[in-house]
Amino acid sequence: MKQYKFIWIVTGGLGITLITMALYYAWRVAEICVAYKARRVCSGVFVFGRDIQAVLDTEVCVDDLSSLRYITSRVDYQEQSVTAQFLGIITRKAIYRAGLGCTLTTGGLANPSVEQEPQALPSKKQRFKTHPWPAGDSLDTRPFPREVDKLRLESALNWAFAEPDSGPMRRTRAAVVVYKGRIVGERYAPGIRPDTPLIGWSMSKSVVNALIGVLVEKKRLSLDSPAPVTEWQRPGDPRRQITISHLLHMTSGLKFDESPGHPLSDVTYMLLGAADTASFAANKPLVAVPGEKWSYSSGNTNILSRVIRHIIGDQEYYKFPYRALFDRVGMNSAVMETDPSGTFIGSSFTYASARDWARFGLLYLYDGVWDGERIIPEGWVRYSRTATPASPRQEYGAHFWLKIPKEYCGVNKESSLPEDACHAAGHEGQFVTIIPSKDLVIVRLGLTRYPEAWDHLTFVKLVVAAVSQQIPEAGDLAEKIRSSYNY
Repeated sequence: MKQYKFIWIVTGGLGITLITMALYYAWRVAEICVAYKARRVCSGVFVFGRDIQAVLDTEVCVDDLSSLRYITSRVDYQEQSVTAQFLGIITRKAIYRAGLGCTLTTGGLANPSVEQEPQALPSKKQRFKTHPWPAGDSLDTRPFPREVDKLRLESALNWAFAEPDSGPMRRTRAAVVVYKGRIVGERYAPGIRPDTPLIGWSMSKSVVNALIGVLVEKKRLSLDSPAPVTEWQRPGDPRRQITISHLLHMTSGLKFDESPGHPLSDVTYMLLGAADTASFAANKPLVAVPGEKWSYSSGNTNILSRVIRHIIGDQEYYKFPYRALFDRVGMNSAVMETDPSGTFIGSSFTYASARDWARFGLLYLYDGVWDGERIIPEGWVRYSRTATPASPRQEYGAHFWLKIPKEYCGVNKESSLPEDACHAAGHEGQFVTIIPSKDLVIVRLGLTRYPEAWDHLTFVKLVVAAVSQQIPEAGDLAEKIRSSYNY
């Protein structure tokens, strides 16, 4: 009898432990989901400028996010905030500030550090509709260059916006093709306009690359000097060896779980649960000697975002991306959002219209020079697109991809584009592809929840084939695609 009693006690204790662990896990997941909905609805309504129902139907509750419909969201237009809630017990709030987008508050309450941030941002340059592209939005109406096959280009755009007969949806929202500095192709999904700011996700990392470049040009940062990170300054801390270049090349050696599909991975918690994203990442331990191992990490970028803040100082920090970059190249729609501590979330939350993302691509196509003015240092683009030896396929430079990530290469699984191609790439299929040898910038923005639904390699090949006959297999590929999808 005593033996049976002991077994029941042990079994009961184990059961209670498992139930407690399951409830804790479910609670953590619910907190992340509530935070995600608050942030995305806030950005959709106040940054995108869309109706809340359109945001819910087309942005937030689609595909694998459909369960978010059970989380309520309330928009306060007077306060310019969104409060999301689950079962009345888990609440998160996001507030909007002009020029800084939406920020999650901590603990469901207003965070003083957010409310007291400097509100003075630089006034944006007025860009008249009649001013010629790329300084303005007036497009060239002259006939296309002879090498541009307009029908073929239209076919490529048709393919990009078509949905397959079966399988996950592509949800392409915008595409812009710039050839020899001129927009030769452009298309938008319903509800999206040429001036609609759309999330870049990890394309934001390439924006941070530009901001670091500006500081290097001004000699306020040195690539090979140890990164000025407070958490690493104790004597004997091996993280003191981490340089700015290590962080840009994703070779810091810091432990970081970059699993975007996992609700409790480091990257998910950092973006939606941490009050200070840079501190969260900086407190991770080393698992490799800096410089020896490549490991893609959004944490590295947010550490760099706070390094910029440390170098610039709060008085100028919130103006810096605009004065140093966005205003200078006419990216008037661009917005960078902050975490609750006030640091820009440079890894993920930059918004800009498709045309403005194209302007960003042109800056790198033009080797960092815009309208005769050097924005980023001479040689910086070459540095950015030089592969880090530690990356397995030589696919990554300094916050730029040199090859299309495998998950967006379709059945080919290996990028086979011109050697000088590079890409700003982000979650849900965001891309700015830059091919200097073709004088080409290709922007694709989407809400592709399942990576296999978007084959960016095929899209780029189709576009290249439309402006040049030097990739002949793309023609056969186009015919195959036309027979597989409805338009």
